[in-house]
Amino acid sequence: MSLLARLAPHLPYVRRYARALTGDQTTGDNYVRATLEALAAGERELDANASPRVALYQVFHAIWQSAGAKLEPRELDTEPSEGDDAVHRLMRIAPRSRQAFLLTALEGFTPAEAAQILGLDFQEVERLIAQAQAEIDAELATDVLIIEDEPVIAADIEALVRELGHNVSDIVATRQEAVDAARRSAPGLVLADIQLADGSSGVDAVKDILAEHDAPVIFITAFPERLLTGERPEPTFLITKPFQPETVKAAIGQALFFHPRARAEAA
Repeated sequence: MSLLARLAPHLPYVRRYARALTGDQTTGDNYVRATLEALAAGERELDANASPRVALYQVFHAIWQSAGAKLEPRELDTEPSEGDDAVHRLMRIAPRSRQAFLLTALEGFTPAEAAQILGLDFQEVERLIAQAQAEIDAELATDVLIIEDEPVIAADIEALVRELGHNVSDIVATRQEAVDAARRSAPGLVLADIQLADGSSGVDAVKDILAEHDAPVIFITAFPERLLTGERPEPTFLITKPFQPETVKAAIGQALFFHPRARAEAA
């Protein structure tokens, strides 16, 4: 199989990553082009011990590091518009933290794979991700609606949310309570269980809320199979109970960062 054939499935994603990393489409594409030229000329080789996708990102980062600031765009000194505020926000994060955050949050690599790509140890990558998420959480503080019928779990989620600097606008246990709470105070983020106290559905509650408000949603449930059916659009953020606190924190940061409404309100 030719080099191009091996890498072709991964090129759209490395282009997406390069553009997000550099904050500029042309600059990002220049890095990807330089990466492919180096591979074609034999100046760089794919790591035979890594998957093709990981190996491609490794070479991309080697090119990015060797180029230094030469291919970087000029500093973003204009006010962001609604469409490009994420670019400005990303570029304010330190480069190494930006890389670790995007590799895991945008590209879906595990921290171990991100460490392999960046040539760092696992602990350092986790530190960089946490640093990026802390900066994001500080900028995107918002009102959070918690839809959860188990008081102990609701209290745990509330503590995590407040620890990240967000405000809990309400904690509710039924579909109707959730809709009423959202009407009283439009949430910037919704954390929802699926099975609620009166037998109603958290999925239906979220549908009702999203019909009136634009907000990111994270489902936290013991019944993920009810959403992961493959028969309809599935939620971007789905956490299975029992959950790890760091998983919830990471999902909150990512959901807020990549959602246009939340970013615009925080700007």
